[in-house]
Amino acid sequence: MQRRHFVAGFVLTPLAALLAACGSKGDWPEGMVEIKWDRDPCVRCNMVISDRRFAAQMRGGEKNTVFKFDDVGCLVFWLSDKAANYPWIAEPATRMWVADSAGKPGENARWLDPRKAQFAGGRSSPMGYNYAAITYPQPGSIDFATLREHVLAKG
Repeated sequence: MQRRHFVAGFVLTPLAALLAACGSKGDWPEGMVEIKWDRDPCVRCNMVISDRRFAAQMRGGEKNTVFKFDDVGCLVFWLSDKAANYPWIAEPATRMWVADSAGKPGENARWLDPRKAQFAGGRSSPMGYNYAAITYPQPGSIDFATLREHVLAKG
């Protein structure tokens, strides 16, 4: 009887590992929490996060609190609105990610630190802020500080 359990365990263990790998949702950068597309809501506007080209996430503080956003504009406004409530936002240890809009549909998203990324305007984003993150400067692209000014000015 013990031999059967051993053989069953030996056969089922690789199968379980294979099935677990099939359920993987993609590669997430170190420290980033998986975004459950079409289910997780944006912490600012409460809209479901579905467009992978504009998603953003922030993590920090004593409890490593995670906040997810459907549009980089929501991230910008949330940073401005909540700075007094979460003083750790300004700390260098606070981690932020924005989706690299240059990814191809169906591929796993690439993630950039918005403080190092460039932003291209004229894109149709979920909340109408219409900026998308890109890795390298392009004609007309702006940095994160300038993006913040533009988005906050739209009010």
